[in-house]
Amino acid sequence: MADTEWGNQTTITEFILLGFGHLPELQFLLFLLFLVIYVVSVVGNIFIVVLVVADQHLHIPMYFFLGNLSCLEICYNSTILPRMLASFLTGDRTISVHGCMTQFYFVSFFDATECYLLAAMSYDRYLAICKPLHYAALMNGSLCLQLATGSWISGFLAGTISVSFMSPLPFCGPSKIDHFFCESTQIINLHCSDTYQVEVLITIVAAIFTLPPFALTLTSYVCIISTILRIPSTTAKHKTFSTCSSHLIVVTIFYGTLIIVYLLPKNSSLRYQNKVFSVFYTILTPLANPFIYSLRNKEVKEALRKIVCKWLDFMRIQKSHSLFLRQNGEEDSLFIV
Repeated sequence: MADTEWGNQTTITEFILLGFGHLPELQFLLFLLFLVIYVVSVVGNIFIVVLVVADQHLHIPMYFFLGNLSCLEICYNSTILPRMLASFLTGDRTISVHGCMTQFYFVSFFDATECYLLAAMSYDRYLAICKPLHYAALMNGSLCLQLATGSWISGFLAGTISVSFMSPLPFCGPSKIDHFFCESTQIINLHCSDTYQVEVLITIVAAIFTLPPFALTLTSYVCIISTILRIPSTTAKHKTFSTCSSHLIVVTIFYGTLIIVYLLPKNSSLRYQNKVFSVFYTILTPLANPFIYSLRNKEVKEALRKIVCKWLDFMRIQKSHSLFLRQNGEEDSLFIV
């Protein structure tokens, strides 16, 4: 009987991302808000990458991981926001099944990669604060490259495995996804067949690719805070804590909202809260990243000052050269006359 009912259903080829469509009077304002967020986030993270690459003083493990994180945040925002902005502007909220699965793949990819990159950064801070005498020997270039590469490979595996579980199953009505991106639990609810096995497999994959880095991050900060509390000098405590406070803020925003979203009961009264909290870990974390690391970091501020000074010097030289050529041109023309 179940097979007969399933066979009579029409397989859908596109979804409708409801997003924030329940606020029709705010669509243009939301478009402007998220457009500003997207532009500032992308420009800010590109700025961080340029600083890390250009300044020799930032060629250390902490900023190597920060550069990787900024690259990831650019890609993460670009996976969700352009489609979201288009729907605000045009009112077209449809997305093809293939487009939705592609978005889901990249969201899973970047989520898992960010978990492991944040864990690598927390491990770096743990070695720097808890084992300062062995830091240079332990956190060498080879280990940094291995940790970063492992983070990206983990994200690739997480996305590939998750999509491979979900893609073979057909979708049928209703075709509405009550979210602003193709989120896993929303997609699973649209499968025609029994989804219990898929839900279990997706949960296992999520646990494998998020719990170990979360445990490592948590353990690292327990050790870091314990070490800081044993420092007798208040000034030294403050100075030591400031070296990891920026990263701790990013970790708290990312994991805090991620945990809230997936621990909240999945009932209709909390659907809006889920979407709001999802904005934090998918959109606002990439926006906060460049501000937190640049405004609270002396090395980044100094690198910025050097680049600005070099740029001003270059512009001054260009202006002087242009003035010199103009004056010489006028003198030559007078001499010819």
